[in-house]
Amino acid sequence: MSKISATEESIPNDGFSGMGQNFKKDFNAGFMVFLIALPLCMGISLACGYPAIAGIFTAVIGAILTTFISNSQLTIKGPAAGLIVIAIGTVTDFGFTGGRDIAADIHAYRMALGVGVAAGCLQIIFGLLRVGSLGDFFPLCAVHGMLSAIGVIIILKQFPIALGGHASGEPFELMAHIPHAIMHMNPYIAAIGVGSLFIMFGLPKIKHKHKIFQMIPPPMFVLFFAVPLGLYLGVPNGGTYTFEGHEFKLGKEFMVNVPGNMFKAIAFPDFSSLKSVMGWKWVIMFALIGSIESLLSAKAIDIIDPWKRKTNLNRDLLAVGIANTLSAFVGGLPMISEIVRSKANIDNGARTRFADMYHGVLLLLFVALVPFLLCKIPLAALAAMLVYTGFQLTSPKEFVHTYRIGVEQLIVFVTTLVAVLATDLVVGIAIGIGAKFFVHIINGVPLRSLFRPYLDVKIKDDNTVIIFASDSAVFSNWIPFKRQVEHFLKESKNVVLNMSKTKLVDHDVLEKLHGIERDFHKKHLTMEVVGLEAHQKFSKHAFATHKRNRELLVRKHVSIIADIELQAQLKKGFKGIEIAQFMTVEPVRKLTDSANAAYSLIRIEALLQNDKADALFEYLREEILPKHPDMIISIEDVETVLPYKKNSMKQAQGAH
Repeated sequence: MSKISATEESIPNDGFSGMGQNFKKDFNAGFMVFLIALPLCMGISLACGYPAIAGIFTAVIGAILTTFISNSQLTIKGPAAGLIVIAIGTVTDFGFTGGRDIAADIHAYRMALGVGVAAGCLQIIFGLLRVGSLGDFFPLCAVHGMLSAIGVIIILKQFPIALGGHASGEPFELMAHIPHAIMHMNPYIAAIGVGSLFIMFGLPKIKHKHKIFQMIPPPMFVLFFAVPLGLYLGVPNGGTYTFEGHEFKLGKEFMVNVPGNMFKAIAFPDFSSLKSVMGWKWVIMFALIGSIESLLSAKAIDIIDPWKRKTNLNRDLLAVGIANTLSAFVGGLPMISEIVRSKANIDNGARTRFADMYHGVLLLLFVALVPFLLCKIPLAALAAMLVYTGFQLTSPKEFVHTYRIGVEQLIVFVTTLVAVLATDLVVGIAIGIGAKFFVHIINGVPLRSLFRPYLDVKIKDDNTVIIFASDSAVFSNWIPFKRQVEHFLKESKNVVLNMSKTKLVDHDVLEKLHGIERDFHKKHLTMEVVGLEAHQKFSKHAFATHKRNRELLVRKHVSIIADIELQAQLKKGFKGIEIAQFMTVEPVRKLTDSANAAYSLIRIEALLQNDKADALFEYLREEILPKHPDMIISIEDVETVLPYKKNSMKQAQGAH
């Protein structure tokens, strides 16, 4: 990642006047992203059942149009692997045959474009209604579980293609088909696919060995390997060959197919797809899942932006919706803010949103001027790139990372993953959210606080407020919770968030509060989370879920300052009320005495239960204060925690 920080360099001018200032760095980053995007856009498009050129349309429109609508500085807009499952599901429901019937495939494609236009319009409405906080509702472990499931599906669908075969069916059917795909692979095509896989998986491990490996992204190395090898093996020429006594086919069906004139590839939507319930199911899935992925990606990129600039999520969602609508009108895929290309954009030194535009312009020029070069790319190479992308989504590191946050997070993660594989995205994510609710309920979250936070605001001073949270702070009540905290951010107030009365504070809330802390810091304010001493963490992770399983008591701290001659009488009074534990501090100088005056005051302090404190005050008021009105008495509430034993609040109470 870029090492420049906001403290080392002022925030780049992102206006038109700043284009010249940042041109070199932005163009260089845009060029590197172009190299990555060119093959991936086509691969994703083909995996979706769309023509290869559709992915280029999407990237070009997304890059150029959203640059002038969104204020997101470093995100790259384009087709994403996370939407492959929805896209292929859409065309399949509309009759896609995978090349067996070209007319049926074109009809299914145009029907899917109608769905894409409607989904884009729905995203525009989301942006206008300012529902950018939509992504905050979904628990992170469930979203990551969904993305991991998508990764598994991509691998299952693309691995046979990398071997020269085909794949169709439900995820568990595809899983069972893998051994057959390996046993019956096309050797020449598999050589290209497996070699490309070695490059995609191996190059990141050795990129530090030589500067050239850092300069050229792995997808371009794959093309440098696959295109010459495909031409050498005669894959585009067609015909057959014999290997180990078996005959195999070659031909253009194993190569990327794009028209010589990109404008002839423009396709228009068939809106008859919107006359069915099935069509609207896919509209909602595209709009919801696409919006959630895009919002999460934009927020993730904001975190690693060297200048910590903040995306207006509603404006960004509006930009994505407008671009998606136009893209679907001319034959493009749905798009999102894509996190992998966005990360590459930052790593290569991008400064402003114009880096995204440059990558789109370069794609447009390449496809318009030299489209014949794209026809030299073997499909197996693109499939290998997507297998690697799918592996990144469902990497074992994701499981380990989730486990380290907490076992309960891993349960929800795996439940969502399996549910998506067994059903579909919508049902799977719903099951994952249901699992999260179930985990919270068995951990003692009151039902009434699942969707509503209970917050009590008290003014500490002119600059600081204390927010006392009760019951729970969980993902499902986070949106109104966040609204309350950000209200005081807008009023330029420091916030102390006291969680002592909560029964459970989940990982999502703690991680998002950490993000809000940065917003306070940028305005030279503070937001402090306190009161979790009585809670036990579910793991050692900094943002692990906290559950209160130690009893929290409110006691009275009593402080008395009196003449030293009253010491014996006060101790006798304490004994009469059966107060055995107190602390005596002596001597204390009289404030009104001269510097040489004798010490003649005593201070007694005690931490008492309410009834003892009341009895002590009554004793002092009746027996001591009438004769010694200058005695000072201070009483304040103090929260104390009972000793922790094993894992049980009841045991702690019993110890008390």
